[in-house]
Amino acid sequence: MKFLLLILVLQVPASGAAPLTHDNRSIEKIDVTFAIEYLSNFYNLQDGTPMTKMKINNNFLEEKIQEMQQFFGLKVTGQLDSSTLELMHTPRCGVPDAQHFTTMPQRPVWNKRSLTYRIHNYTPDMKREDVDYAIQKAFQVWSDVTPLKFRRINAGEADIVILFAYRDHGDFNSFDGKDGILAHAFGPGSGIGGDAHFDEAETWSKSIQGKNLFLVAVHELGHSLGLGHSRDPNAIMYPNYRYFDLNTFHLSADDVRGIQSLYGGPGTHQPKPNPDGSGPAACDPNLTFDAVTTMGDKILFFKDRFFWWKFPEGTATGISSIYSVWPTLPSGIQAAYEVKDRNQVFLFKDDKYWLISDLRLQPNPPKRIHSLGFPGSVKKIDAAVFNPFLHKAYFFVDNQYWRYDVKRQLMDPTYPRLISKWFPGIKPKIDAAFYFKGHYYFFQGSNQLEYDVRSQRITKRLKSNSWFGC
Repeated sequence: MKFLLLILVLQVPASGAAPLTHDNRSIEKIDVTFAIEYLSNFYNLQDGTPMTKMKINNNFLEEKIQEMQQFFGLKVTGQLDSSTLELMHTPRCGVPDAQHFTTMPQRPVWNKRSLTYRIHNYTPDMKREDVDYAIQKAFQVWSDVTPLKFRRINAGEADIVILFAYRDHGDFNSFDGKDGILAHAFGPGSGIGGDAHFDEAETWSKSIQGKNLFLVAVHELGHSLGLGHSRDPNAIMYPNYRYFDLNTFHLSADDVRGIQSLYGGPGTHQPKPNPDGSGPAACDPNLTFDAVTTMGDKILFFKDRFFWWKFPEGTATGISSIYSVWPTLPSGIQAAYEVKDRNQVFLFKDDKYWLISDLRLQPNPPKRIHSLGFPGSVKKIDAAVFNPFLHKAYFFVDNQYWRYDVKRQLMDPTYPRLISKWFPGIKPKIDAAFYFKGHYYFFQGSNQLEYDVRSQRITKRLKSNSWFGC
C-alpha cells in the first residue's frame, strides 16, 4: 500500500518517457512498483529514509533513478523510460550496486591466502561432477591473478560455502524466482561471510543454455573475495548476467585491477614487485625489461609473459600474466607507447603492432609496422616513446631512431637519425622507454637513464627496477 501512495505523489516529466502519475500516458503501476522494489534492493531507496519523508521530497525517487542510470551508462533522465525498465528486468546478481566502488565498502578482505570451500548441496539441473568442475574453475580464475589458493573440503567448517536454495533460505535475502536475482554472496568475514548462494529456481547449466553456473560463480566469488560491482559491461563483476564464450573467457582489466588492489598479484612462484624488496625477481640487480609504457594512471613493465603495474607516485604494485588480461596478445612485447589524450596504447612485437583503446585490446587483427612507414629492412622495434607536446612517437631500432607524426599519421622526413647524435649521452641499444613528467626514461640492460626533454641531457642514472623501491 505504501508503494501506491508513493506513486501518487511522485511525478516525472513526460518528455521521452511516461510519467509516474496515473493518466492516459502512465506506465503500468506494476512497473512502478517493480522499479521501487528494484531501487530499494540495489540503490538504498528506503535506507534511512522514512516513507513520510519521501512523500515530502518528490525528487528522491528521481535521484535514485538517476544514480542507477549513471551506474549502467544509460542516458541520465531520472525517468522510468523503456531502456531503464528493460535493464531493471534483466537477470542479475542480488548484491547491491556499491556506490561507485570497485571493491566493497570498507574493503573487507581475507587475512589469509589459503581458503577452503565446501559445496553444501547440488542443483538437480547438472551432474554433480559438472557442478564440482564449474566451481573449481571459477575459483581458479581468481587464483590465477592473485596469491590466493583454494582447497575444497567435503565436511566441516569452510571459509566459503556454496549452496543452492529457493526463495527464503534463512539469510534474510530471499530469492525471487526465475530470471530475477540469480545469486548473491557475502563479503569476507566469519560465519556467513564469503558464502555464495544460487537461486534453484534458475536452470543451471555448463553451456549457453539457461544460466551458466561457471560464469555466475566467478562473479559471486568475486564478492566472496571482497569485490563490489563494476560499471564495465565487459567485466565479470558487472551486475547483470551476460554469457561469455567459455573458450575465450578471461577477466577484464577492471576485474584484475580490482582484485589485485585487495590481494596483489600471483604468488611467489612468479615475480612480484613489492616496495619492501620481498619480490626477489623484481629486485634482482640484473633485471631487464622488454618494454615499458604508461597506461592511464599506471606504468606497465613488460617482461616475458608477465607485466607489472605501478602507480608512479605511490607504493601500490601488482603483476599479471599478459594472457589473463589480453588473451590474444602475445608474450614478449618488445616496445610500447601511450597516446594519453586518446586513451590509446600501442604494443609492438616483431613486425606487428596491436592497439589497446580505453584499456581494451581492439579486436582487429594486428597491423604491420611497415604500414607506419618503416622500410622493409626493419624487422622489429627495440623501444618506443611518445612526446605529448610534439605529438610525435619515437621508434628506436639498433643505433637509429624514426619519428612518427601521430596527427598526420606519417613518418617525418629526414629520418632515421643516429641516436647518439640527437640524444646526447644515450648510446644504443635501447631496450625500453617511456615518458613521464617532462622526462624520457631509457632502459638499457639493468640500467635506466632519466633524460630531460627540454634541456636534452641526462639528469639521473638509475637501476631499471628503481620504480619498485629496490
